[in-house]
Amino acid sequence: MRRVLAPLALAQFICSFAGSNMNVMIKDISKDLDTSVQGVQTAITIFLLVMAALMIPGGILADRYGRKRCLVVGLSIYGVGALLSAAAPGLGVLILGNSILEGIGTALLIPPVYILTTLLFTEVTGRAKAFGTIMAFAGLGAAMGPLLGGLITSAISWRAAFVFQAVVVAAIILLSRGLRDPLPPDHERDFDTVGALLSATGLVLVVSGILAADDNVWLMGGLLLVGALILVAFFRWVRTRERAGAQPLLPTELFHNRTSNLGLITQHTQWLMLMGVSFVAAAYLQVVRGYSAIDTGVIFTASTMGLLVSSLGAERFAKRREQRTLIMAGFTVTVCGIGALLAVAHDSPKAWASTPGLFLIGLGVGLMLTPSVNIVQSSFPEDLQGEISGLSRSVSNLGSSVGTALAGTILVADPAVGPYAVALVVLAMIGLGGLWAAALLPRTPPTPSTADHHS
Repeated sequence: MRRVLAPLALAQFICSFAGSNMNVMIKDISKDLDTSVQGVQTAITIFLLVMAALMIPGGILADRYGRKRCLVVGLSIYGVGALLSAAAPGLGVLILGNSILEGIGTALLIPPVYILTTLLFTEVTGRAKAFGTIMAFAGLGAAMGPLLGGLITSAISWRAAFVFQAVVVAAIILLSRGLRDPLPPDHERDFDTVGALLSATGLVLVVSGILAADDNVWLMGGLLLVGALILVAFFRWVRTRERAGAQPLLPTELFHNRTSNLGLITQHTQWLMLMGVSFVAAAYLQVVRGYSAIDTGVIFTASTMGLLVSSLGAERFAKRREQRTLIMAGFTVTVCGIGALLAVAHDSPKAWASTPGLFLIGLGVGLMLTPSVNIVQSSFPEDLQGEISGLSRSVSNLGSSVGTALAGTILVADPAVGPYAVALVVLAMIGLGGLWAAALLPRTPPTPSTADHHS
């Protein structure tokens, strides 16, 4: 099954890599393209918005036109976007390539990764191992983004980092030739266009509001309010279609499963903590300690190692422990890691002092990412895998956006007691909330029979 898993794990890797490597290239890109740092940050923001808007429709399209086909089409669009970004003469072309095309490609290719993994690996420990590998590659991509992006930018050019993405995408397309789609495409499936527009608009406004948090509180409040109202209208539209016997974008039964709902909360919280802590720690190491982007990336390899250790042990853990126990342990270890960062923040000038805390955070997040995804995906039968996969990825991406925006807002506000300490304490408190949600999950024995249990 390694041949099956390789393209899926690499697809997740390159998307996570792309999401984090732009941060260390902002200054080089803005100088080369004769634009401002804010202009490049706008490109990153638009990328997040496109993903948020299209992730749920992407899951539906995968079911309608075929999971493998959408994976390959998404990779192809992504690859074109990467090459266009590498050749960009100005900010406009960079936004078209990186923000629009790579954003569309990501939204098309990520849901099939999770749907195919769920369908191809039916036994619970095998599925846990598969998701563990994919989550390990997700963490590896996110952690290697700043380091590898910084190295490529310093040694060659920021453009070479986009060429690297295109080369990896081409390799994934070749590897995916051996993939088989276990279910035929459902060409008769009705696509809810109004629902897609409402959900996309609502999510775009919510994410825009979150990202506006460190600039304008009133704008943030307005965007969040309008976005929430549109999402309420979306759910009313869904109910109207269901009553009329039509197929909605997201069936309401997805939200009637208590286990899945709690799993989605833990997913959201995990990504919020991971991206929030990464933002705070990177800013602290560069602004306060004065480390370069490459030095910071090297220090962050501690979290990469922790995440790899726990993610690659996912199969062994799934055999020995309940998924609920693993998620609770993950939150506990991650909060302890944040505590370790707080303990050394003001006392030690040594670079290595941050590594134990970062290692624990990586270890904790890696421990709980796989069981959370497994719980959510396994809560529904095959005919709902497209919908739940799109919803799951949207919830996780929303967590990433909230984590970065929340951390950025606290740092910009500069509270008197110390912005970095306050941001870490807030993230630790959110982690305790995630631990509480995990404690409410049902106790399910880690036996193969649970893989086929659907609520």
